[in-house]
Amino acid sequence: MTALSVAPRQRLLAHLAMLAFAGFIAASFTLGGLIAGQIAPVPLNAVRFVLGTILMGVAAFGVARFKFTPPAAPWRYGVLGLLMAFYFVSMFVALQMTAPVATSAVFTLIPLMAAGLGLLLLGQKTGPIGLISLLLAGLGSIWVVFRGDIAAIARFDIGQGELIFFGGCVCYAIYTPLLRKFSRGEPALVASFFTVLATTIWVGLYGFGQVMQTNWLALPALVWWVIGYLAIFPTAVTFFLVQFAAQRLPAAKVIAYGYLTPVFVILFEGLVGHGWASVSVLAGALVVVLGLAVLALVPER
Repeated sequence: MTALSVAPRQRLLAHLAMLAFAGFIAASFTLGGLIAGQIAPVPLNAVRFVLGTILMGVAAFGVARFKFTPPAAPWRYGVLGLLMAFYFVSMFVALQMTAPVATSAVFTLIPLMAAGLGLLLLGQKTGPIGLISLLLAGLGSIWVVFRGDIAAIARFDIGQGELIFFGGCVCYAIYTPLLRKFSRGEPALVASFFTVLATTIWVGLYGFGQVMQTNWLALPALVWWVIGYLAIFPTAVTFFLVQFAAQRLPAAKVIAYGYLTPVFVILFEGLVGHGWASVSVLAGALVVVLGLAVLALVPER
């Protein structure tokens, strides 16, 4: 499916899908903070992906009534699942070595990497205006991540944790253009199911020991509520949204919506009573929004 063959309405739906994606991911940060320390990250995400796989299966083969058949060239989903699993696992490992603000700063490199990989793998070209928009949105996102503190930005040090997460971010950047390259016309729900299933298998293999050591029956009810949210929205739903958008938008545009995550976090943190960001940080958030608005209006090639 080329850019020219995608109807304007489909492109609009793809942009809206990625707006929802950023909102769902941002809410997971706020909710995840409520259960910090009550369950280790790897078991949390293992059970999240198991539940997400079940939900995607019900949606694809129950509600939508697609016929279940083993996928052609199943290695495609093995590769996609491995890339996503490596991204998530690298995040867990990096967060044990460095601060979340540092990993967030590394994350801002993904859209630019996706633009380069989209050109390499799919021939998707991002023009000068698009690249400038990506840079502006990235700079605005960094400003938000560091809370507008120039001294904090200057103190940023690249250590082992940042390097590990950079490897995960490269995997994430490769994942988005490969969604379109590997597509053989499967419905988005079906493709999302097999991708989530493959990710679940890889994450499970990595964290099997921790999963077995977790006392699941002793977890508070709040943990299970948060796990439920993570399984439905930032897992099952967002996999579908990215799958849907990646077939209709260039990889750089799809992944650039990740810049909105810290903006939505500011909104959600304020709404739940954790305080609102300073005017300086809000100005950075506005730069992110304007950069993405310009990027969204740049015609696909």
